[in-house]
Amino acid sequence: MRRFFLFVGCLLLLVPLTVTGQDEVADLEAALALFPGTDVMIEYSDEGRAQLETAITAFKTALGIPEDLDETKEDRVGELAIDLELKDLVNKLSQCYYTLADAFLGGEPNERDTYLKGKHWGLKSLRMNPDFFTLQQDDSFIAAVQAETDMSALYWTNANWLRASEFNKLEAIFAKVPQKTEAMSLRLLELDETYICYGSYRSLGAFWGGMPRLPGGTYRKNFNEALSYFCKVVDEPVLCSECVDCPDFGPFDPVCNEYFESRTFFVEFYLMEKELWEDAARILTSVLDEPIGDKYPLYNAISQEKAQEFLEEVNKHL
Repeated sequence: MRRFFLFVGCLLLLVPLTVTGQDEVADLEAALALFPGTDVMIEYSDEGRAQLETAITAFKTALGIPEDLDETKEDRVGELAIDLELKDLVNKLSQCYYTLADAFLGGEPNERDTYLKGKHWGLKSLRMNPDFFTLQQDDSFIAAVQAETDMSALYWTNANWLRASEFNKLEAIFAKVPQKTEAMSLRLLELDETYICYGSYRSLGAFWGGMPRLPGGTYRKNFNEALSYFCKVVDEPVLCSECVDCPDFGPFDPVCNEYFESRTFFVEFYLMEKELWEDAARILTSVLDEPIGDKYPLYNAISQEKAQEFLEEVNKHL
């Protein structure tokens, strides 16, 4: 049994590990190498899926997670003792679960359970912060979120929770999930609005555009709210001029065009919902016409696949 100190790129990542052989060390190094930035750097392919699943196994081994642990149960994950120095690995495990479900498990029986696992590891990471844990116990989850600074923990907890909630939106609303997930998105905007290529604006746009159409209450479909957030990440000045009393989030950053999901989310959660078919077709075509590039190989490939699917539906209405 040995303690290893891994040097990744130019950064010294302190990761005390209990391992049984060189294979586990090599697997962990390979898993960490998939994270040169904030996105998982894999291709949208069977090979990419295999890399992701191997990374999940490597992180679980490094964290000492028992094979029989039911990760779909929040309390079981919460009870497991993990060294605070391993918090970054917990965040990466949460991100890997989200990415696996979102990229490769659509429609499969274990899709929701995989998001739940990601959510529970994200919550585990948040609660590894003693200040977060104390605030949550003494005040509320939202108060703890508003004081939190670990962006990865917030982002991937939120992303997994939002996706898991889509399987039963009304249940999530009655369980007051929207208040918690909205608080995480807003806190992320305060910390760094550019994180994951302005990802929290995409999340909030989809959040409001994807709500059910309820007759009353705060958390129901709100197109104006959705548009206000989407207009930060899509270059659509004519459509964005329709936003009424919208907050000023500042100018559109052209870097958002590099991340195709901003446009496909805008189409899915706003334009198609409002039956703005011509605009939807135009924007989807723009996604399909651009090269995937090397910066976001996974999510740009996924976005092009979704754009093709959406365009087939949109064309039925033209």
